[in-house]
Amino acid sequence: MGLFERKPNRNPNSVPLFGVLLVVLLLTAIFLLEVDNLATQTKTIIGYNLKPTPWHEFPAKNFNNETKIARASKIIQCSYFSCGIRSSNVKYPYPFTGESNKSNRCPGFFRWIHHDLKPWSETRISYEHLMEVKKFASFRVVIIGGKLYVDYYYDCVQNRAMFTIWGFLQLLKRYPGRIPDVDMMFDCMDKPVVERNESVKPVPIFRYCTTPNHYDIPFPDWSFWGWPETNIGPWEEEFQSIKEGSQRQSWRKKYPYAYWKGNPDVVSPIREALLQCNDTVQWGALIMRQNWTQEALDGFKQSKLSTQCNHRYKIYAEGYAWSVSLKYILSCGCVPLIINPKYDDFFSRGLFPKKNYLPISPENICPSIKTAVEWGNAHPAQAEAIGKSVQRFMESLNIDRIYDYMYHLIVEYAKLLDFKPVRPTSALEECVDSLYCFADQNQTRFLARSATLPSQTPPCRLPGQANRQIDRMIEEKNKIIDSPQLLM
Repeated sequence: MGLFERKPNRNPNSVPLFGVLLVVLLLTAIFLLEVDNLATQTKTIIGYNLKPTPWHEFPAKNFNNETKIARASKIIQCSYFSCGIRSSNVKYPYPFTGESNKSNRCPGFFRWIHHDLKPWSETRISYEHLMEVKKFASFRVVIIGGKLYVDYYYDCVQNRAMFTIWGFLQLLKRYPGRIPDVDMMFDCMDKPVVERNESVKPVPIFRYCTTPNHYDIPFPDWSFWGWPETNIGPWEEEFQSIKEGSQRQSWRKKYPYAYWKGNPDVVSPIREALLQCNDTVQWGALIMRQNWTQEALDGFKQSKLSTQCNHRYKIYAEGYAWSVSLKYILSCGCVPLIINPKYDDFFSRGLFPKKNYLPISPENICPSIKTAVEWGNAHPAQAEAIGKSVQRFMESLNIDRIYDYMYHLIVEYAKLLDFKPVRPTSALEECVDSLYCFADQNQTRFLARSATLPSQTPPCRLPGQANRQIDRMIEEKNKIIDSPQLLM
């Protein structure tokens, strides 16, 4: 009877196990494909899916040590799940607990904020202006309601993007609720690009330096928050270390000649010419070539800035363009010998020749250095006063003033926008957690060392517009620099 026993009817809604597995595998494959597509399309702060800027060649970053799955996972996690609800939207100004000091006026060079923004004081800044200058930008920064969004276009050399964005995040933390909504284009490379001439309309782009012949707006550079690749710490740490190093010997006991150490292999005619001055007897100068490869292997132990203040004079020579080395040279308390620069950063325009430094002619570098050294050695009290003056200038440029400059520049710039900033569809929110997510162990240490807290006092008071005063100062500086008699 078992031979003819009726088999139980199958449930028409049941699915064979292999069918379930097939569906699961198919859905998993689709999910992984979508995740991979999203990761491939996402451009990040450390350079995933970004090409180097076409206007400044440098090797593309290499991520070959990561597996494809690990890379996609990191991109998705850091870019889309790091900020979340912990990225608060601060709607009200942080209540300052300290009393506003009416005498707390910003340093005089803050007046250049008005000068830099003057081209748009009448025309204002339109959305079309912004889109026009996009072709020169590495990334776009948009702040809305206290949140930071970044749209990445091109990669930045080393960790410039990460530490620049970190500076913006620290500013938001420093003055929570007080940073206006703003939309700004930023280029992280060295040379200004928007020339001042009648055939070029002024379009606004921020970068680390400018020239009198460019519209580019100077902004504090990334190294104020640290430069991991060269083991240079955040500005407050580094300045204090340099100052202490400079005081180990009195000025009169320092070596009585000029010193420069750096990289001449950066397409810099000035630095190439400077190499010819390496003779302490003939020219009064010691010029040292920096071996970057060996120094990197040694962790830059032989390049500590605090040990390079043992000479009475230190030379500043521009490289490919402007150089971050300027602020460290000025901090030594030595007499800065500045080979007349083409480029200005945001604070260097506050320096004055013969008061804060001695100008060196780029056409006669070696003889000019010799003249400056001989004058300083013959007039030690006056030379020492120059070194002390510029060191005090740099000490006043503390991190409080850095944030204040950023604050006032952004506030004044935002006043000129004739459109309401909105988040670009391709922009990513960046927060402290997203940067920590992308950072390696060394970068994380540098970020943590430069973290700030909400300020208990308001920013310094911005000086009023003084374009005529700036024009007169420029004329006076040029008169001194162009004088055939270098020193009195």
